[in-house]
Amino acid sequence: MRRVARRGSLARIAALALLLLPAPALAQTVFAAASLTDAMKDVSAAWQKQGHPALTMSFASSSTLARQIEQGAPANIFASADENWMDYLQTRNLIVNESRRNLLSNSLVLVVPASARPKGAAPVTIEPGFDLAGLLDKDGRLTTGDPAHVPVGIYAEQSLRKLGLWDAVSGRLAPADSVRAALLLVERGEAPAGIVYSTDAAVSPGVAIAGIFPSSSHDPIAYPFALVRGQDTPEARGFVTE
Repeated sequence: MRRVARRGSLARIAALALLLLPAPALAQTVFAAASLTDAMKDVSAAWQKQGHPALTMSFASSSTLARQIEQGAPANIFASADENWMDYLQTRNLIVNESRRNLLSNSLVLVVPASARPKGAAPVTIEPGFDLAGLLDKDGRLTTGDPAHVPVGIYAEQSLRKLGLWDAVSGRLAPADSVRAALLLVERGEAPAGIVYSTDAAVSPGVAIAGIFPSSSHDPIAYPFALVRGQDTPEARGFVTE
């Protein structure tokens, strides 16, 4: 009887010890703009090396992700490609306001298929009077994100209007649902030119950067990160603040 009682006591002690152990950290879900695909994969690898679980990541246009979060998608962290879609969630009280911070930036570039541009060719100067329509040939179209809601397209329209080039190409746009979709059209040669972020162009062997849009021609390209309200875990907070 004493042995049975002792075993029972040991079992209870072991169970209590397990309850007192800290719970293992769970993987955090990050909803990130498509243009952050490569950067976030590198960040996730570095995060793992620090002893954290790998991040679970979902990439799409900022507008798509923001609306998914609005509809209740279980994201811990939102990384937007512009301020507007973060503002969209903030005004709806769907992010933790004090966690919001701009962690990355980018620039806007004109790309063409790699096969269409000789190696070492000097970049064109994109300025008022630049013949952007001339790059498109007779039936070609200029691709970028949809200016109606995709951040890269919004920046592209701002820049083209500021430089006085919008009217010449607005009727020949091939709007895409994300910057990566626009990049793919140029890679495949389905569009002779596109406007994307420099980071996306840099990782694609299928395109060449023909020129860089002046930073003064569009709003600063910032990537705000924030915790999603109701999904504010210690692990997620550590990721945003470290």
